[in-house]
Order: sequence, then C-alpha cells, then structure tokens
Amino acid sequence: MGGCTSKPSSTSVKPNPYAPKDSLPQNDDSTPARTSTAVKASPFFPLYTPSPARHRRNKSHRDGGGGESKSVTGTPLRQLARAFHPPSPAKHIRDVLRRRKEKKKEATSPAARQQEEEEREEVGLDKRFGFSKEFQSRMELGEEIGRGHFGYTCSAKFKKGEFKDHEVAVKVIPKSKMTTAISIEDVRREVKILRALSGHNNLVQFYDAFEDNANVYIVMELCGGGELLDRILARGGKYTEDDAKAVLIQILNVVAFCHLQGVVHRDLKPENFLYTSKEENSQLKVIDFGLSDFVRPDERLNDIVGSAYYVAPEVLHRSYTTEADVWSIGVIAYILLCGSRPFWARTESGIFRAVLKADPSFDEPPWPSLSLEAKDFVKRLLYKDPRKRMTASQALMHPWISGSKKMNIPFDILIFRQIKAYLKSSSLRKAALMALSKTLITDELLYLKAQFAILAPNKNGLITLDNIRTALATNATEAMKESRIPDFLALLNGLQYKGMDFEEFCAASISVHQHESLDCWEQSVRHAYELFEMNGNRVIVIEELASELGVGSSVPVHTILHDWIRHSDGKLSFLGFVKLLHGVSTRQPLAKTR
Repeated sequence: MGGCTSKPSSTSVKPNPYAPKDSLPQNDDSTPARTSTAVKASPFFPLYTPSPARHRRNKSHRDGGGGESKSVTGTPLRQLARAFHPPSPAKHIRDVLRRRKEKKKEATSPAARQQEEEEREEVGLDKRFGFSKEFQSRMELGEEIGRGHFGYTCSAKFKKGEFKDHEVAVKVIPKSKMTTAISIEDVRREVKILRALSGHNNLVQFYDAFEDNANVYIVMELCGGGELLDRILARGGKYTEDDAKAVLIQILNVVAFCHLQGVVHRDLKPENFLYTSKEENSQLKVIDFGLSDFVRPDERLNDIVGSAYYVAPEVLHRSYTTEADVWSIGVIAYILLCGSRPFWARTESGIFRAVLKADPSFDEPPWPSLSLEAKDFVKRLLYKDPRKRMTASQALMHPWISGSKKMNIPFDILIFRQIKAYLKSSSLRKAALMALSKTLITDELLYLKAQFAILAPNKNGLITLDNIRTALATNATEAMKESRIPDFLALLNGLQYKGMDFEEFCAASISVHQHESLDCWEQSVRHAYELFEMNGNRVIVIEELASELGVGSSVPVHTILHDWIRHSDGKLSFLGFVKLLHGVSTRQPLAKTR
C-alpha cells in the first residue's frame, strides 16, 4: 500500500483435479454464440456437489471445446460472453473413472448388474429434511423465471402471515435430482447457511424452506435488477475505475462479513451477484450458497468446488480457507476493469494450468491507462500464495478503494490467527516481530488502527480477551456459532489477564508474508534487523532455535541452522532473523483440514 507496490507472483504449483460448477465461455470462432431463450437461466442454478465424480455422469452436458492452449506464460485477451455448460473435470480423472467402470462392467454379468440396481433402488436415500410441509397453503407459486441443471426458480407470493402478498423468489429443487448423499447434504447445508446468515444489506434475504414428497422449496428475496454479469456485458465489458470501486466495495463488505461469521462462499462470480432493481445504483446482493461451507479460523477445506475461471490455486491443491473467496473477487475486479478474464484457455485443464502457473497480463489495453493503485489492488488479490493475498477487510482499506473516504470495515478474522500465533511464540520471535512492526508504512498502520479501534480498547489503552469477545458479539449471527468461532477464543487465553497495547497489537497482527510481497520488503526487514540488534538479539544455541521453529529431532539441525547463528558472538544472523520472522505460518497448509 502507499509507496510500496506489489511484486509479480512467481509461484509454481502442481495442478490437481478440479470439478467446476459453471464458467464463462471463450469468445472465439470455435464457440457458437448462445441463442436467446424465453426462459432466462436462473442465477440460483445449477446446484453442484463437491464430488468431482458426478461431472462424469453429466458428460453429455459438457462443451467439446477446442484444442488445449499450448502456452501459459501469458494471458491472452479474451472478451466476456454469456455462460455455457460447466467444463468437465480434469482429463486424467475422467480416464481413471472410465477405466474403473469398464473393468466393473467386464467383471459383472448383466443379470448381476440389474440386481444391484434394483437393490440400490430398494434401499434408496433419506430425502427428508425436516422442513415445513405447508408450502401449498402458505405460498402461491407464480411463473417460472429461470431454469438450471438441478431445478428451476419461480416467482411467488405469500398467501398469509406478516409477508402476505409479498413477492419473492422460490428455488425449487426436485428430490428426484438428489441422487447421492452428497447432493442431499448440499441442499441441507445451503438452507442452514441461509438461515444462519443475516443482518447484512448485501446478503440475499432468506424467508423459509419447505418440502413435500417431490421437491424442496427455498424462499428468498426476489431481486429484479438482473445479474452483475448482465451489466458487465451491457457496458461492453468495461467499467470506469469509480464504477468498478462502487461494485467492489459492496462485494468486499459482504464477503468480509461472511468470513467473520466463519462462512466461505466458494463460488463468487458475476452471475452470483444480483441487483435489487433495474436502477443504475441499486443494491447488489450475493446469492447461491449451494457450495458454501462453515470453516473455523484454524481449519482448511479440501473439496474441489467452484467455477473454473474463478477458482483459486489452493482449491486445486485441496487445502484452502477464506482466501479462496478473495482470489475470486480479484478475478471479478480484473474483469470489471478490462472486460476480459485474467486466466483463459480452450479446455478445462488449460484453465487450471493457467490459474496455477500463468500471471495475469497488465500490459494490454486498457491497463496502461489505468491508475497504478488500481493495478496494485488487483495484483494483491491475485497472489497465488494465499498467505500474501489481502483479506476482504484489508482490501477495503487499500488506497485505491478507500482513497480519502473513511471506510467502515468489519473485524478481520486474520487478526485471530495472527494473535494466536504471536501468543505461542518465544520472547525472541516476539522481539523480532516488534522490530518489524516499527517499519510499517502508513497504509498498513491505518488498517491496524482501524482493527484496534473496533476492539474498543479500555481507558488504559489496552485490549484484553473481553474486548475481542465483545467485538465478535456485536456482529454475531447463528453462522458464527455453527463455525465454532467463539470456541476459538479459548486459544487466546493469554489475553485474559494481560492486556495488549497498540504497539504490541501491531507486532502481533502483522502478516510477515503480506509484508514480504511489497517492493519495500528488503529495505524494511534490514531496518528491522538493525532495531532488533539494539533491542532484542541475544545469544542462542542451535537446539533452542530448532525448538522455536518446531524442527523435529530427526532433522540434522546443525546442518540446516548452521548459518542462522553468527559464529562471532552466537547471536541470530540476518538470515536467521528473517527465518524467525516467518515462524510457523497461520495461513499455510499445515492447519487442520477436513
């Protein structure tokens, strides 16, 4: 932020299989234009399951596409067009599944296969959700306004009650489409999240859920302004910087709110944001929580879900948390500002390879004419290393977004993780972090001041565990209980009796990996080392350093850590100081996964 700009990403990662939900098509000669239909595709559908295997069963719906792009060193400029059928899973996954099925067919007689199918039908799945069965008596279903792969959306009105004659949207999911336990759980979890999340202007309002023997009915707010994607296309794919900011502020606000509640959306894209009316400045609402999930601050998810063009690299690596949503926002920001996708290929494997290895292009028009702050903002959302990526709350404080305006930002869930790691650190690492915090630039200090103010420090200028507990309770929803975030407070017991002033709060909350991504990192860390030499460096033996870093006894520590300690006086060298700063990351794939 400020005088520092981001470095280009150079992370190289191994591709993994990915089961996309939906995507945008390439706009080239090999892709036929989509014909208009009487019924518009519903923004609430299709509903996709985290299982990659199900895409194989829908092979007939896949787009054939062209040949795979041979190079991913750059990103070709591809203009947006309307959505098409979701690309298939990675090729090698399909091949493995095909071979398994062929072997099973060869080993099983037709009579045995028929018997197995009959037995499966006999057993069936439990499709009872416990929802109200009064849909027919309480709701008057209107005309169909959209149709997707797993159901359709209709307008409707309440027949009675406090919402009598109020127009709503009803998402109808036939139970016949729920063919696996995973698809049933997806519907159950979507309703649970919609019911638990409340209290934000940019969240689609949930009214109720019903069921009968044939369908599940999810009743939600009717948004008549159309999708964000429609408006992007109507503008020819390009927004002015000011117009893009207005959209992104709404998106960042609601996503930061969801992350604080412990909910990760996992399918953010222009199709999943609706306007409440046709007016130019109408409110934007996030919809479709069918792929969303609850996540603790110390937990990582491993389901491969989402939409191909918006999926984060760590999702393909099956170890991710809320930062995956921020990547998707970065893709949306890129599209808003230039009208093309940052990662493009003719096949799904090509898209994934580009996401994993290619860097988005900022050289083609209109990027040269856009502000440096706008480019820095997008780059910092699209770091392939999620530890270097801004959070949604941090993005709201970026100079390009906030400018001279005072932004009201929510408490950042990242602060939890950072303070937890700080409290577990040794006095030596705390001294190193304190030295680094004294080199923070103005924009970083503004963000930390805003976070500290949210915690409402006591009259003595200190915050304790009670301050954090109160800040959470102020914005708590039922979703926060489901994600067990309050339980996480037990890990911050070090603040129960000892307060933390702003200076120590900065040391505890600073993200070393984010700081490292700035151009001024080398200058900052060398200055921090000079401060550390004066007020913190001390004699340390290799065994103590190994214990501090969590290095196991089976590792040859004397060989690995030899250069981390100065031979002249036994104190930390500059290399050892930098390594000590990184410590055990709170945003790396070592946390608990599920």
